[in-house]
Amino acid sequence: MFKKRIWKPLLIGLGWTICLAGLVVLMSFIEVKKSEMVCKAIKVFIPGNQYFIDRQEIDNILEMSSHTLVGRRIDNINIHELENKLKVNPFIEFAKVYADMDGTIHVEVSQRQPILRIVNRFDQDFYVDQHGLKIPLSHNFTARVLVANGFIDELFANKVDSLHTILAKDIFRTADFISRDSLWDAQISQIYINQQHEIELIPRVGNQRILLGNADSLSLKFNNLKVFYKQALPLVGWDAYKLINIKYANQVIGVKNETLQDSLKALAAHKADSVQVSTAAIKEKRDSVITSVISDEVDKPAQNKPPTESKPKAEKPVTNKPGNKPAATKTDKKTSIKKL
Repeated sequence: MFKKRIWKPLLIGLGWTICLAGLVVLMSFIEVKKSEMVCKAIKVFIPGNQYFIDRQEIDNILEMSSHTLVGRRIDNINIHELENKLKVNPFIEFAKVYADMDGTIHVEVSQRQPILRIVNRFDQDFYVDQHGLKIPLSHNFTARVLVANGFIDELFANKVDSLHTILAKDIFRTADFISRDSLWDAQISQIYINQQHEIELIPRVGNQRILLGNADSLSLKFNNLKVFYKQALPLVGWDAYKLINIKYANQVIGVKNETLQDSLKALAAHKADSVQVSTAAIKEKRDSVITSVISDEVDKPAQNKPPTESKPKAEKPVTNKPGNKPAATKTDKKTSIKKL
């Protein structure tokens, strides 16, 4: 009984020792094989559909054009140094470099995804990625993202950097909210910062400006704007307002486009005057025709007068004697005149 208790842990310890020794031998064998392995090829993988950095630029970073990697032994290639070279590029967010047992070096590159392009009041132009970091423009690719301009004081030092001003952070938050909503991503085309450093949105449909103010309560403000779009604008038209103020969380204020309203009123008045003039002309023409007809009808009897009749001579009255028939009296013919 006592011997069994001793041998059991010894056997377990011996098994672990053999496993570790086998692992060490295997690792040493791999290292020996790896030291003898020669780089045969380099495969580059760039996911996404925005190519701020292309394969040619990666080849230049890795010095592949000079064939300094292909043909060299793997143990003489500093993998970490290659990763650091790639990460220095402002358009690369993440880079991973590793070698397999076939002598192929794999390079995986993840690019930064811009969601906003800012043009500050000093005419500096730069992107802001999905993490709120400023990145420069690319000579290879132009991203179709929301553009913000106007009185923006955020400076750019031509390197990857974070946003510093509160206004720039509000612009980024607004652009990020818009990009995540399919409706507003399709409707809002531009962000403008006015002289009061308030955010204004320029829509694609309609000529009005949307005064957002700041980036507080974005969900509530845009929901109020959606309700205004559904209930108010269909009744008055998309161009009836020159400004829609949604800076207050509990109300929407619409400022009417007075120029448009005056134009519509003038057009309506002109149409009414035209209708009145045409009506008066038609009435005048009708009255002249009726007058002409009446005159013609009145003149007809004057031109065709009947012949004058001679006065009948006075006759002596005849007394009716008994047995005699009463004498017939003459009746004058009556001439009927048509009334006009």
